[in-house]
Amino acid sequence: MWWSNLFVGMSPANFFNFSFLPKYLSFFVQGVEYTLLLSVVSVALAVLPALALALMRLSGNKLIRGISGAYIAVFRSTPLMVQLYIIYYGLFGLIKIPSSVILGFIDVSRFIPGVTALALNSSAYVAEIFRAGILAVDKGQTEAARSLGLSAWQGMRLVVLPQAIKNILPALANELVTMVKESSICSVLGMSELIWGAKTVASTTYKTLSPYVLAALIYFAINYPASKAIEAVERRMRRGDKQ
Repeated sequence: MWWSNLFVGMSPANFFNFSFLPKYLSFFVQGVEYTLLLSVVSVALAVLPALALALMRLSGNKLIRGISGAYIAVFRSTPLMVQLYIIYYGLFGLIKIPSSVILGFIDVSRFIPGVTALALNSSAYVAEIFRAGILAVDKGQTEAARSLGLSAWQGMRLVVLPQAIKNILPALANELVTMVKESSICSVLGMSELIWGAKTVASTTYKTLSPYVLAALIYFAINYPASKAIEAVERRMRRGDKQ
């Protein structure tokens, strides 16, 4: 049958043939460094806009609430790749960034648009995390703050937000784990993250399976332990609540 040809060459030896590693290991090491830097910077930049969006969503003003809701809806309902292309070719087609290399392998003219797209996308999701964390704080805390003479903003900043952070941190850490995977989309811009490294090795060595298998194993080695560590922190926090 014609479809049997799809499986030709897909032996375990082809999946795990890492004979290219001695020569091309640097592509994967650099890819991991780039991926982690891209993920951490993107989530860090998403936090403040996300907090502003969450507070806007909780506002009593319909216009402010509508603007925030529209932003979140647009970025959560459209593909990240489309957002990346629009920001790279649209926004940064108008704003020219000089092509310069930092840390030896990061092209600023590609890194900044990539980080911007990831941060804008992530802020829509992190905003909902903030909003849920704030709403999880007992309303009596806000009433107590107002009874002490604090303004609405002071009550939010000094009473509600510090308590909400406890609810937010595990979900925010999960967003970082998710971003490690989603940052792979930046390979379409030629950014030398992990998938770009695997793609380059595959096209150079003509080993079309094993470089991607190795990339998948590296992602797993990063994300699975991180996810388990987050779960352990969440369990400890829940035990603290019970006590």
